[in-house]
Amino acid sequence: MLENVLISLLIGAVSGWIAGIIMGSKGGLLKNIILGVVGGFVGGFIFNLLQLSINGIVGTIVTSVVGACVVILVARLISR
Repeated sequence: MLENVLISLLIGAVSGWIAGIIMGSKGGLLKNIILGVVGGFVGGFIFNLLQLSINGIVGTIVTSVVGACVVILVARLISR
């Protein structure tokens, strides 16, 4: 159980960091973790709507990065 949480946080941190680089967003480790975890949910929802399925850890990271990029984009649009 604890191992799964730590793996999810690590994947979230990596995904948030990659999305931050892609979108030119700056932030610390906590922001990257939150962005990656939320991005995982958003990316999963988007991929489910499009009926796309990517398996494995790389697929999970890709899904989270796509979702995190969408979250950053929406946040930028709202903050304007």
